Amino acid sequence: MESESPQQPDHNAGPVESPEPLSKNARKKLLKQQRWEAKKAEKKAMIKEHKKREAERKKREWEEKLGSLGSEEERQKLIESRKGLRKERMEKRCEEKESKLERLNNARVNGQNIVIDLEFSHLMNPAQLNSLVQQIMYCYAVNGRCPCPAHLWLTGCQGEMQSQLQRLPGYEKWVINKESRPYVEAFQHQKDNLVYLTADSETELDDLDPKKVYIIGGMVDRNRWKGITLKKAKDQGIQTAKLPIGNYLKMSSSQVLTVNQVVEILLKYLETGDWKASFFQVIPQRKRCGTGSEDNEHDTEEEVDGEGDELEMKRQCIETQGP
Repeated sequence: MESESPQQPDHNAGPVESPEPLSKNARKKLLKQQRWEAKKAEKKAMIKEHKKREAERKKREWEEKLGSLGSEEERQKLIESRKGLRKERMEKRCEEKESKLERLNNARVNGQNIVIDLEFSHLMNPAQLNSLVQQIMYCYAVNGRCPCPAHLWLTGCQGEMQSQLQRLPGYEKWVINKESRPYVEAFQHQKDNLVYLTADSETELDDLDPKKVYIIGGMVDRNRWKGITLKKAKDQGIQTAKLPIGNYLKMSSSQVLTVNQVVEILLKYLETGDWKASFFQVIPQRKRCGTGSEDNEHDTEEEVDGEGDELEMKRQCIETQGP
């Protein structure tokens, strides 16, 4: 059998095209994405290692406590006591979940409708999408803890945003409306009741109308797209309004807040009917200027902003691991 001769290069073929070099801006974006992915993997490993060390520490403490007891009877008594405490905690957690589920289902019928508009997802990079997902998770957690929660909607939920949300533990059981359609289609018979909340609006929001549907633009780093939500609302012929922040405090920069901050302000107002108290309880001190000691008393932990740290957000969202 004749052996195959090595394939000779085709001299008649045209030159092989090398891939075009990335632009400076594209290289910066790629490097930023790589750094973000490396940081995310590092944080995930840190959390895993911390949980492992905590579990080992608690196990050692328990074994030492049992070993310090003199008799088997005392050890059995301690074990039964621990089982009883665990049972009580489980029962309390079950009651809290049932109460939360009842409040959220009632809000579905009677609560204030608040929409997070996810139609801007294509304008964000993966790190910003991930940040927005964390903010949405926080919104749901805070709403579930409210004595009088709102009913939350996610509209225009498609593509990578939908995929990331679906990876959240318990997301399928959330008492929330998940719409792939835009809000103008989901509320096509209530267009007159749609109000887009945007810092660029000339109209200030005096009160929350239970008949209205308030829309929040789901964006991170919206300063890059100034005026985009106002233009969208005007093109669609729907009302706009802005929170009356300037009447109660002076912001250190723009009045643009994160999605979770806006939702939490609305929830606080639904609970208290007081804009000032709502702003001071939610807006972090670093975003204010010219505030006095009275304001400092109302300061809360800084919220996750833009592409900031997600660990604190995740810590506060533990209870979203279910309905």
